[in-house]
Amino acid sequence: MLAIEVGPVDVARTRYAISPLGEAMQALRVAAGVQAAGPLRPWAERITPRYQRLRRQAPAVDALTALFRRGAYNADFIHPPPAGAGGDFAAELAAVRATPLRRARLELARNLAGLRTPPRQVRRILDAPDVVNRLADAIEASWRELVEPDWPRLRAVLERDLVRRAGHLAMYGWAAALSDLDPRVRWRSEGQAGTIEVRTGSRTEWERHRPAGQGLLLMPTVFGTLINYVEPPWPYALVYPARGIADLLAPAARAPGGGALSRLVGPRRADVLRALDVPATTTQLAARLGLSLGTIGGHLAVLREAGLVTRTRAGRSVRYEHTPLGAALAAG
Repeated sequence: MLAIEVGPVDVARTRYAISPLGEAMQALRVAAGVQAAGPLRPWAERITPRYQRLRRQAPAVDALTALFRRGAYNADFIHPPPAGAGGDFAAELAAVRATPLRRARLELARNLAGLRTPPRQVRRILDAPDVVNRLADAIEASWRELVEPDWPRLRAVLERDLVRRAGHLAMYGWAAALSDLDPRVRWRSEGQAGTIEVRTGSRTEWERHRPAGQGLLLMPTVFGTLINYVEPPWPYALVYPARGIADLLAPAARAPGGGALSRLVGPRRADVLRALDVPATTTQLAARLGLSLGTIGGHLAVLREAGLVTRTRAGRSVRYEHTPLGAALAAG
């Protein structure tokens, strides 16, 4: 169990990131059956032929899956948190390839401790002098086969979660930001400071950590579960399940009164209005709804003229969200 003690400065320095490489690794866990598919079952069934093709074309993929453990240590160098805001798979993969062989050997030995002896072909890969590059090649192949074809839609889900989570932290503090992060995470307030408690693994004693003003890195994942980083050289980080997965992978359930809303504004505009339960850009909406940017832009213009949505510029992006009337209509 982990106790991460944070202060006011950590709130200001906490940041959010998206990790394409992390999604590739998490997707591989689900595809390999190491992690229960749960609501991702439609995706897992659809991806099975791709996964089998991946195993045939990249034998080192089996070496990657042999390292996957639940509730125990997994080698950090094959799944590093991004150094910046994330979103660049090539940069993340370059960080993996830059891992010194000595560190890779130490992490792999720790990872394999207590596991059954891997099959001979897996052992050959893990013992090879170019093991880092072989595993990096397998990660790249997993990204190309399992994640990249769906990345625009996946990224839209992750970005929407980031907007919501960052807003809660900035406006209401840690308690609101962590309230539905994961059932195993909770916030214990201690005046202006507090402790993030993470109940993972089988340990019963608390392992205490202090970012001391470094802040945390929070990363949503579509495919994964709760992961923590508390050991050098990585920043303090938590990977957590993103919201909105069901809407991404399965037909979204219509809200009560949905038929009336469709008749009032049209079915496509009704879908756009419902999709703005979390503020989003036109690109994110297009990816989620499978419509062109021009079509989304046209619907947003009409909804804005009708007083149902408003827009706010954040840096180079323009995000749309419900007005109170739009929110009431979208909720049925």
